[in-house]
Amino acid sequence: MRLVRSWLLGLFAAISVLAPGASQAEPVKIRVSWIAPLSNWASLLMEKKELARHMGQSYILEPVRYAGTPQQILALASGDLEIANLAFSTLPTAIHNAGISDLRVISDEFQDGVPNYYSQEYMVLADGPVKRLEDIKGRIIATNAAGGAVDIAMRKMLRSVNLEQKRDYTMIEAPLPTMKAILAEKKADLVPLVVPFSFDPELRRIAKPLFYNRDVMGLTQLLFWTARQSFIDKNRAAMVDFMEDTLRITYWFLDPKNHDEVIAIGSRLTKQPPERLGWVFTNKDYYHVPGMRPDLDALQRNVALVKELGLIGADTDVKKYSDLTVLEDATKRLK
Repeated sequence: MRLVRSWLLGLFAAISVLAPGASQAEPVKIRVSWIAPLSNWASLLMEKKELARHMGQSYILEPVRYAGTPQQILALASGDLEIANLAFSTLPTAIHNAGISDLRVISDEFQDGVPNYYSQEYMVLADGPVKRLEDIKGRIIATNAAGGAVDIAMRKMLRSVNLEQKRDYTMIEAPLPTMKAILAEKKADLVPLVVPFSFDPELRRIAKPLFYNRDVMGLTQLLFWTARQSFIDKNRAAMVDFMEDTLRITYWFLDPKNHDEVIAIGSRLTKQPPERLGWVFTNKDYYHVPGMRPDLDALQRNVALVKELGLIGADTDVKKYSDLTVLEDATKRLK
């Protein structure tokens, strides 16, 4: 009997190990970066996690905030970030300067310069000394991160009137939420403003746009998600699950019938009154592509500017550094 009991216990143990789901791998940690609330998808995904059917099962989501896109390159290189929200300016920097040769564009974040949608603003004091681009000579301008998309656009625009950084103006770095104060306190004469900060009524009373991003770049694949091919290949099933959940959530946020609830979520996240947030996911906002498919042709043109400004010495073939198969597989599940 003792031998039979031992044999049965061993059999039950074997069955429990082999049973479906009894010995599943640990969920994959997916850390996704974001910069500005509401504008960046990662700031919103946890707000509708009830739509994420795979979260906590095949993957665990951890949104992480960064001041700008350049700081995310180091995080990618060190393995501290799985999905980086990069800009056209930092993609070639990550590939050629940081040596992340397996970096891949995997989805859209948002686009600038799309007709009838919001375009990023570069503002000066309404009653200040700067009336035209040439007036920046000898003055201070602010950026959120050297080498980022904001920085590139400002350099390009000022170069159009023969103004160069260090030689003709000084650049300082500061977080995007502080730009209104920096301008109001005259610590800088030109500052970049992005949503939601650009719609602050107090800012609008004291400031005006000197130029827009569309004036510099035209249609811009401004931000997009990237991941390393090695991570995608190792965790493909979890990545497709994550992207499926992300698509379901982003479609919910873009659906006009949910607009009132979206505003309520935005008000709570940004601590702003709901009446200030009517622009969210309308044509007053950046263009968020339904389905999150990036415009790789626009991105190719945008990346070429980085080389033109002398920040990168090599050409970057955007399609070579893209992998949209995870997005495509996730999209098929929703049809």
